[in-house]
Amino acid sequence: MGTFGWAYINCEDSGSATTATNGGPTGSVQYLTGANATSGSENLLYHTAAYGPYGASTMVLSGTLVVSGTISASVFHVEDIAIIDATGSTRFGDSNDDTHIRTGSMYVGTSGSIDTTFTVNLATAQTIIKGQRVNYYEVSSSTHTSSQEDYILGVGASGEVVIRLHSASTANSGALVIIKDQLADRGNSIWVSASAGSGDIIDGLDYYQITGSLASISLFTNGTAWYVF
Repeated sequence: MGTFGWAYINCEDSGSATTATNGGPTGSVQYLTGANATSGSENLLYHTAAYGPYGASTMVLSGTLVVSGTISASVFHVEDIAIIDATGSTRFGDSNDDTHIRTGSMYVGTSGSIDTTFTVNLATAQTIIKGQRVNYYEVSSSTHTSSQEDYILGVGASGEVVIRLHSASTANSGALVIIKDQLADRGNSIWVSASAGSGDIIDGLDYYQITGSLASISLFTNGTAWYVF
């Protein structure tokens, strides 16, 4: 085995946090200003304890933040105005139980156009939709039970047909259903019944009978019963 001696290393010229010149207010996040010199600003502070309206362990930036990468956060709390300026699709939420609440009016249309395709006007409490397309389902069997997704039910099945409406309480007040016979030579009736066992009624009756060919009815619910209009 060889012999070992001592080596002497001079550290006088190496940098050290103890030799750096620090500045800025208490809690300021330090940044390098020169050789062995750092400083901070009151515009970027980290509070270890609760301070004013801020909770403990909070970093506060007063100014503009520019990020070229991705920001990941559990919660985004945006005050005043949010501007999304990007090319391509944007997506909010990642779960079916997410709820998105918007306060104020909303306008959806083509770029640079004031003629919007979809408008929710808070001042007039009106929703304006151009070229509306609703859900359509063709009834091709002798029995069909409607669902919350159904809006227009086109009856293409021949013979006697029974359509059971979903519960009025499930549909909620203001829900609409349109039933239209699509056969020009129908010989049997289309029977529309309230949801079985729910106690629902249609114009005060358990059943509504549609007779003749190419006939139709429109229904709405107040959340308790169905009505023909």
